[in-house]
Amino acid sequence: MARTPAMDEVTFRSDTVLSDVHLYTPNQRHLMVRLNSMGQPEHTMATPLEDVGKQVWRGALFLADYILFQWDLFQGRTVLELGAGTGLTSLVAATVAQTVYCTDVGADLLAMCQQNIALNSHLTAPGDGVVKVRELDWLKDGLCTDPKAPFSWSEEDISDLYSHTTILLAAEVFYDDDLTDALFKTLYRLAHKLKNACTAILSVEKRLNFTLSHLDVTCEAYDHFRSCLRQLEQLEGGPLRFAVEPVDAAFPQHLVYERIQQLELWKVRVEPAPRHVASPGRTPRLSL
Repeated sequence: MARTPAMDEVTFRSDTVLSDVHLYTPNQRHLMVRLNSMGQPEHTMATPLEDVGKQVWRGALFLADYILFQWDLFQGRTVLELGAGTGLTSLVAATVAQTVYCTDVGADLLAMCQQNIALNSHLTAPGDGVVKVRELDWLKDGLCTDPKAPFSWSEEDISDLYSHTTILLAAEVFYDDDLTDALFKTLYRLAHKLKNACTAILSVEKRLNFTLSHLDVTCEAYDHFRSCLRQLEQLEGGPLRFAVEPVDAAFPQHLVYERIQQLELWKVRVEPAPRHVASPGRTPRLSL
C-alpha cells in the first residue's frame, strides 16, 4: 500500500489555498485531484491559486444558504456575482432572481461554469431565472466588449447591468491581498456606475495559519479583508455612502457542508450620501 505523507510532511506554499470541498473531473487531472502510486485519484489538501475557482468552497455554500433564507431579497432582482468560480452561488440566486450575471476570468473556468449552468438549467426554469456567464477582470477598469472574445459583454448586457443591478455577491475570493484590493476597487467602480442603490453580500472564511514570519497563528488574508471594509466605510466626500455590517449567521442550513465558526457574511449597503455637496477637484479614492 502506498504510504500517505503525515501532516507534518506536507508543505503548503504561499501560492496555495487550503482546500475543503473539491470537484472531481476524471478527464481534467490537473484541476483538483492528483493520482497516487496506484493510479487512483486522491484529495489534495491545498489548491494552487490558478485553480481556486475550479472547486466549490464552503463560503459559496454558506452564501447559497443565505440566499435560500432571504428569498424575498432576491425575488425578481438583477444580481451580479464577482468571482463566481463554478457558478454554484449564481445558480442558487437564479432560482429566485430574474437575471444573474455570473462573472469570473479565464476562458477555461468560464466554459466550465457555462456547462454547469446548462446542466442545471432545470433548477432555474420554474422561475424563468436567467444566468449569463460573462468575463469580468478585476484588474481592468472596463468590461470586455470584443465580440470575438468568448464571454464578452454586449451593449444590451451592459445597459441592463448598470440599469437594473441591485445586488452584488462575492464568495471566498479574499485569499490573496492583491486580488482583495482589486475586488474592492471593482466594487467601488461598479457602485458608482449602477443607477440604483445596491447591496453587496460578501462571504469569507477566516483561515488561521501558523506563519514562520510571525511565529504565531495569524489570519493575514482575513485581516486585510477587514481593513478594506473599514476603508470603504470611512470614505467621505463622494456621492455614495458605504454602510458595512456583519450578517447574523444563525440562518438555517439546507446544503451539505461543515458550517464552521470561521465562516462569515458581511453586507455592504451602497446609498446616496446624505446632503452631498461636491468638492471641486476632490474625488475620494480607495488607498488599497
